[in-house]
Amino acid sequence: MTTTETTDTAETAGNAANVLEITGLTLDLPAESGVHRILHGVDLALQPGRIHGLAGESGSGKTMTGLAVLSLLPNGARTSGRIQLDGTDLLTLPPRQLGALRGRAVSMVFQDPSTSLHPMLSVGHQLTDHLRHHLKLDRKTARARAAELLGQVRIPNPGEALRRYPHQFSGGMRQRIAIAIALACEPKVLIADEPTTALDVTVQAGVLRLLRGLCDELGLAVLLVTHDLGVMSAVADTVSVMRHGLVVETGPRGQVLTEPRHDYTRTLLDALPGRSTA
Repeated sequence: MTTTETTDTAETAGNAANVLEITGLTLDLPAESGVHRILHGVDLALQPGRIHGLAGESGSGKTMTGLAVLSLLPNGARTSGRIQLDGTDLLTLPPRQLGALRGRAVSMVFQDPSTSLHPMLSVGHQLTDHLRHHLKLDRKTARARAAELLGQVRIPNPGEALRRYPHQFSGGMRQRIAIAIALACEPKVLIADEPTTALDVTVQAGVLRLLRGLCDELGLAVLLVTHDLGVMSAVADTVSVMRHGLVVETGPRGQVLTEPRHDYTRTLLDALPGRSTA
């Protein structure tokens, strides 16, 4: 990381308004030769009501960064550094305390909603179970809250939708339902891992508008993980670019996308369809 890039990150991390701060995060996974380092000292800072885009090619470490926040890592994974949520270092919490925060203070939406939606359970069952487990709501209150959440993510006829199953919805609607589940317990941080990659362009735009609106309305801090800088240009406030397990550039969206400082960022931008490299 260059001196300028380090300064940018330090200024962001020093902001008292940050709800989530990742500092010097490393991640090692078991390998045949011993260990393989995936993350080499990642620094990120998320603020309420803002979308922080994390971009990079496949294998850059961006998804692993998101998974590390929730400690959803493979067996044998070893981490160091700090992941602070409102000043509490998540890496130091025992599993029981971390489990209580997962889905409540920090939630995640995955690329394919089939990974988070059970095909054999109704949407209402999945939403109310989540609410009753984390918030200890009674059945009637949980069902009312579930219908409210579906309306919030623009699912038509929420009351009827609660009785339906995931396969009865389109891909875009399933992703909206997954977002509703992630938001059920009013988390402070939402990690969205390639949430639109499996969708066509029109549906993708709708989901991105939804994320932007929810971020503004609820004051969420959103980490939007994507390989597509075009997606970043639509919704992100701040953009970080990852390469080989390290953040190589961070800055306001306009600066990173129009005046990139790092050669790798320029390479990603030049690869966008329709962009002139002259």
